[in-house]
Amino acid sequence: MINRVRQLRKERLMTLEVLAERSGVTKSYLSKVERGQSVPSIAVSASLARALDVPLDNLFADAEELADVTVTRAGERQMLTADQEPGSRYEGMALRAGTKRMTPFMLYPPHDADSVPFRDHPGEEFLFVHRGRAELLLPSRSIALEPGDSAYFRATVPHKVRSVGTERAALLLLVCDDRTGAEASHPHLP
Repeated sequence: MINRVRQLRKERLMTLEVLAERSGVTKSYLSKVERGQSVPSIAVSASLARALDVPLDNLFADAEELADVTVTRAGERQMLTADQEPGSRYEGMALRAGTKRMTPFMLYPPHDADSVPFRDHPGEEFLFVHRGRAELLLPSRSIALEPGDSAYFRATVPHKVRSVGTERAALLLLVCDDRTGAEASHPHLP
């Protein structure tokens, strides 16, 4: 993703300042992303994609690599966050798929979500618990999710997810980007 953000920004003749302003992130944070010193959250990635006017998956794959039908084998999922990073871990799925309105990820939420900030962003999310138990945390309540359970919600609602029980949960996360209002920056992104 590091080189993709820089490449897409330069293709659009954007400065760091312009992309930072359009995406709602700081110039220093954006610089860290482009240099590989920081991995943006899914919310920040969605904001960068909107600011660059590309589908979210284009941050992870070149346009010429995109296909009409994409099969991602279990062993071929691309790790998008480092194991040593605190918080949730994400694996990219269907990154080479053609134009789409949703982007799938495997999500492995942490057990301790106290230090993880609530995230919100334009669009919608769908969570499906594949393995383990999880809890969808909202500012006013929490929702317990067991294997096979799912939750669909507007991503503008501040949210975060944590694993419950002894094993780290594995969830299918579908992020559907809301292209309306794409020019507006989002105040709750880090």
